[in-house]
Amino acid sequence: MGLKILFVAIWFLSTASCERQVLSYTTGDIKIKIETGEHWLHDFPLFLGLSKKNPPQFAVWLEDTSGNYLTTVFVTYKIATEGWILNKGNRRKEALPHWCHKRGVVYKDGLLLPTKENPLPDGITGATPKVDKEIQIRIKDFTEPVVIKAEFNHSTDFNDFFPENAAEGDDNYSGGKEGSGQPAVVYAATIYPNQQNTFLKLIGHSSVDGSDGIIYSDLEKLTTAKSIVKQVSVEIIE
Repeated sequence: MGLKILFVAIWFLSTASCERQVLSYTTGDIKIKIETGEHWLHDFPLFLGLSKKNPPQFAVWLEDTSGNYLTTVFVTYKIATEGWILNKGNRRKEALPHWCHKRGVVYKDGLLLPTKENPLPDGITGATPKVDKEIQIRIKDFTEPVVIKAEFNHSTDFNDFFPENAAEGDDNYSGGKEGSGQPAVVYAATIYPNQQNTFLKLIGHSSVDGSDGIIYSDLEKLTTAKSIVKQVSVEIIE
């Protein structure tokens, strides 16, 4: 716990995103680039057989090498503000459970997702992009390795192993008709001060129903979820 407090106290983060503008990098900046995969856009059902192409919800954050959460770098607006349209009280706890449990903030209803009343600050939130995204950060006094993690999830991304009709209590229950279907996928990499670039690796999936923050390494039952992202790269600017 003391190590976690030390890291948080001495590392300052500044973030920026490029939706319409080109980011300007200087020496010491860290560029995180998320390249969209084949299934970045997903058909989300609306009504009368109509559907909408939706990008995923995701979060990017830092941990120390002991697994202690440090800070969130970026999280999509819907997750950060409970910004689901007509969510009818569905808080989507199965959306990004690894990030939620790592962050460890419990809200009034006992869940770990931000609420409309207590959203995350604008500085780390943004709309989910439909194209590749870059995130720019700077870590003050970057002298020790740090872990970057990213978690991605689609709503209603059902397959044969995670079907829409799975019953609550079943191992493959993911929130019902408007739940996740396939669980969120988690990518991670350790970066070092003297390193130029690396790639985050797919290390597993999150809890199917959002009940815990464990990473499960079995990926055999995932299909489209494994190609939401093409790759996530990290470059330290010299």
